[in-house]
Amino acid sequence: MSVNKVILVGRLGQNPEVRYTPSGAAVANFSVATNESWQDKSGQKQERTEWHKVVVWGKLAELCNQYLAKGRQVYVEGRLQTRQWQDKDNQTKYTTEVQAQTVQFLGGQSTGPGERPVRDEQPAAAGAPMGDPGSFTEDDIPF
Repeated sequence: MSVNKVILVGRLGQNPEVRYTPSGAAVANFSVATNESWQDKSGQKQERTEWHKVVVWGKLAELCNQYLAKGRQVYVEGRLQTRQWQDKDNQTKYTTEVQAQTVQFLGGQSTGPGERPVRDEQPAAAGAPMGDPGSFTEDDIPF
């Protein structure tokens, strides 16, 4: 038995970027920041921010694009997946991403210059089926 499950609650680092595969499937990419704070041995408060790459497919990707904006707090549930590719210099590159299956839009959006406001009629959760990412080929990925 094995388990590959990720749960994050954090804030978007930028507005979602949505692209479409040649077959028409939507895919959204965004990053989520999570913070951890603690006191070190000397009693000083320490803080660390971790950034997580998130990928969302299908109708859920379109909902994320419509309702999420930089600074918005979200709950993300999914699994880790590592991709590899060859760059222009033929070097093998790797990236690890959260393939989101559930995204819930939480409160607490910060609005600043250049950020999209979230509409008042937003849903509390977007747990729509994301489609089967296994049905997409490498050629379908638009990045």
